[in-house]
Amino acid sequence: MSLRAKHEMPESAGCGIAIDMGASHLRFVLASVEGQILKESRERVHSEAGPRGVIAQIREGIARLIQSKNGLGTLRGIAIGVPGGVDPQTGKVVDANNVPGWREEDMGRELEETFRIPVFLDNDANMAAIGEHWRGVARGIENFVFIALGTGIGAGIFVDGRICRGRNGFAGELFRMNLEWPRWTEDFPDTGYLETYVSGLGLAKLGRKVVANGNGDQPSTLADQRDARYIFEALHQGDPGAHALIEQSFVMLGVAVANVVTVLDPELIVFNGGLVKGAPDLLLETVGKVVRKMQPKAPKITLSTLGDKAQIWGALHTLLEPAQQCAIRSAQKCAVT
Repeated sequence: MSLRAKHEMPESAGCGIAIDMGASHLRFVLASVEGQILKESRERVHSEAGPRGVIAQIREGIARLIQSKNGLGTLRGIAIGVPGGVDPQTGKVVDANNVPGWREEDMGRELEETFRIPVFLDNDANMAAIGEHWRGVARGIENFVFIALGTGIGAGIFVDGRICRGRNGFAGELFRMNLEWPRWTEDFPDTGYLETYVSGLGLAKLGRKVVANGNGDQPSTLADQRDARYIFEALHQGDPGAHALIEQSFVMLGVAVANVVTVLDPELIVFNGGLVKGAPDLLLETVGKVVRKMQPKAPKITLSTLGDKAQIWGALHTLLEPAQQCAIRSAQKCAVT
C-alpha cells in the first residue's frame, strides 16, 4: 500500500518550478520531471516592499519561467523553500523573518489560484535537508541535522529517514535557542537569542562595533544591514577584532550544536549557507572542539556537498516525491492506493 498525493507529478513529460526564497535573494529554477535543471535565474529579494511586494515578485518570476518553457511540456507544480515556519495543517507561511510585516501569509493558495497548479511550501532549511538527503553528503543517513547558517540560522531535522516539522512547523528553528538561562525573562526581537550572535545578521551588526571598516554606521538598505562579508574580509586580513568576534560566534554555535546532539543523538551534522563560506575551516575546527568537549559520543560534523543548490534540490525532490508533498501540505487530501 502506498501513499500518493492528490497532486502528483507524473513520470511522463512535463516540468516543474523550484524556488529558493532566501533572506537576500530569490532563485528560480525550471526543471524536468526527471530532476534535470533546464533554466534558472537569481535576483535580489525586495524585502522593503513587504509581504505583498515579495509575493508579487515571486509571482512575476514564475510567470517569466512559464513564458520561457516552450516545448518542455505541461507545468506540473511549484515548490518553494521559505525563510520561516510553514504551518503543516494549513500551508500558510507563519513568518518570514527577512520580510518586515510577514505574518500568516497564505502565499501557496494565492499562487495556486494564479497559476492553477499545485504549490508546495516548506521551511528553507527543511528543503535543504531534503536535498542533502537526496543528492548530498547525507545520502543513506536516516538521522541527521542540516544547519543553515546564512543571514539567519535554522535547521532541517531528519529522524528515522523523514523530515521532522513538529506540531506547528517550527521544529529546527534554532534562532530561538537561548544559551544564557539568566536571560530567560528577556524579550528578544524576531531574530531570537542565538541569531543575535550566530548569523550573518547578528555578525554584521556586532561587527560594526568592533571591526575597523565597519565604521559603526548603519547601512541604508535591509540587505546591506544583513551582509557580514566585510567581517570575514577583515578576518582574512588579520584584524584581531574580527577574529575574536567570529571565534566567539562559532563557540556559541558549538554549544548550540552540542545541545541539539543531546536531544536528537544524530549520526551527522551538516553545515551549509553563506556564512559557512567565510571561514569553513575555522568553523569546523571550533564547533568540533566544543561539541567533542561537551558530548562523549559526538557525531560527525561536516559541510554540505551541494552548496547553494541544496534548497533547490530539496524543492525538486518535493515535486517528484508524493510522500513529501503530503507531509508538507497535510491539509491537502491524500488518497491511499
